Amino acid sequence: MTDQDAGATGFRPIPMDQQERMVEAILFAAADPVSLRELADRLPVGCDPAEAVAGLRRHYAGRGVDLVRVGEGFAFRTAPDLSFLMQEQVTEQRRLSRAAIETLAIIAYHQPVTRAEIEEIRGVATNRGTLDQLMELGWVRMGRRRMTPGRPATFVVTDGFLDHFGLETARDLPGLAELRAAGLLDARPVQGMPGLVKRDADDDIIDHGPDGVLFDD
Repeated sequence: MTDQDAGATGFRPIPMDQQERMVEAILFAAADPVSLRELADRLPVGCDPAEAVAGLRRHYAGRGVDLVRVGEGFAFRTAPDLSFLMQEQVTEQRRLSRAAIETLAIIAYHQPVTRAEIEEIRGVATNRGTLDQLMELGWVRMGRRRMTPGRPATFVVTDGFLDHFGLETARDLPGLAELRAAGLLDARPVQGMPGLVKRDADDDIIDHGPDGVLFDD
C-alpha cells in the first residue's frame, strides 16, 4: 500500500521495525515454534509477518541466539556453537532402547509409515510400548489413516523431533552413514532400511551398555 492509498483510506501501515518488534515479542514469549499464519492472526491488519521474520533472522545472525525455522514455525534458539554453555542446565536425561531408536529412524525416513510397515522393515514385531514412548517424548505423532482396508494409522515425526535435533524439515535428516557413525544405527543392514539389524524379538528394555544412546532433553 502506498502513502497516497494510505491517506485515502485513513490507514497507515505499521513501520517494519515496529512489526519486527511485535514478532520478536511473540516469539520470545512463545513456548513452541510459531507459524507465519499464527503470527498473521496476532499482528495488526496490514502487517507482513514473513518480511518481519526475515528481518529478525538477519538481525540475529551471528548473535548468541538464532531465529530458526522449526517445521512450519519459527523460534529463538541458542546459537549452536554456544550450546556448551547450557550443559549445566540440562537436568533430565532419557535413554531410548535400541528398538525405539530403530523405530524412530524408520518413521523419520519413511514417514508416513504404518506399524505393519515398521515391523516389515525391522523384521520383528514392534511392541506398542515403543511407539507410546516416542509419542510421550513428543517426537512421533499419528498421521492420517491410509485409505486401504482397515484404514491403518500412520506415524510421522513432529516439530518437537525436528527442534530437538536442530532440523528445519525432515529433508534435513543426516545420511545413514552419519547415523551409523553417531552410533544410532547398526552397521549390519536389514531389508528395507540399511543399517538396521533384524532380530528375533523386540527389545524394549533400556540399554545401559556400550550400545545405549543417551539423549539430553
